[in-house]
Amino acid sequence: MLRGWGLLALCLGLALAKPPPEKRDRVHHGQELSDHPHDDRQGFQYDHEAFLGKEQAKTFDQLTPEESRERLGKIVERIDRDQDGFVTQAELKDWIKHTQNRYIFENVQKNWRDYDRDGDGRIAWPEFKNATYGYYEGEEFGDLEDKQSYRKMLARDERRFKAADRDGDMVATREEFTAFLHPEEFDYMKDIVVTETIEDIDKNGDGYVQVDEYIGDMYTPESGEPEPEWVQGERQQFLDFRDLDRDGRLDRAEIGHWILPQDYDHPEVEAKHLLFESDKDKDGQLTKQEILDNWTMFVGSQATNYGEDLTRKHDEL
Repeated sequence: MLRGWGLLALCLGLALAKPPPEKRDRVHHGQELSDHPHDDRQGFQYDHEAFLGKEQAKTFDQLTPEESRERLGKIVERIDRDQDGFVTQAELKDWIKHTQNRYIFENVQKNWRDYDRDGDGRIAWPEFKNATYGYYEGEEFGDLEDKQSYRKMLARDERRFKAADRDGDMVATREEFTAFLHPEEFDYMKDIVVTETIEDIDKNGDGYVQVDEYIGDMYTPESGEPEPEWVQGERQQFLDFRDLDRDGRLDRAEIGHWILPQDYDHPEVEAKHLLFESDKDKDGQLTKQEILDNWTMFVGSQATNYGEDLTRKHDEL
């Protein structure tokens, strides 16, 4: 069983002769924390979804106020990772990022047993390699037609596994394996994301991305077909916004700036907001009691949900 998007990219590269119906977007966009407006005067639904994640926020909306407060207290104990009795802004931010990326961790959890063959709670490189590529040491894809492509994919996976493996023992913890499967979500994996992007796009092997390589990653014209307007727009984008030093090509830094932009940091802003609104003694950190005293901003319940419905109905009149 070969890992999804690597195989998919290989198959598409071999099969597609026509341009894809939609252009490829390599930019990793920071996601919004909620679809609701961030306006406390209209209620705290944005804060609830930011703090809990959308699905968990719906669950809390069905709880009694007492149940919501009790569960919030347990969450606070988890957020306080160093167990010093205080929740810092950094801990709040980490928690919000965790809830927003829950789908990633759930995906890793779902597939964990496929790779952790010995059940020790970690995944060694040989376990992943054998489970993914389905061959034993020394066979070297003997019955496959395109052996070279698979060898490249194996080498690429091994390099990424090493990058994700922070302690260098070639045995991945759950967090390290998550970084391996979703490198764009981890700051320490950004360099490998840039490297892989260059390998995908840089057809002449000079280590840079030229404008034609940049366009070629999105669009393959048919013979005699005029270039669409959106492609011309992308060429201008390359000149105006991608090629920052105007040398006609993208280097590693420019590629990183393109595919991993420094977006508005939603978790950071929300952590500051929750801290500011709940920090009664203004010491820059929150106690469990301070959070529970302001519990309706952090989580919903049947009562708060009913109150927000009344507010919305009143505003509509």
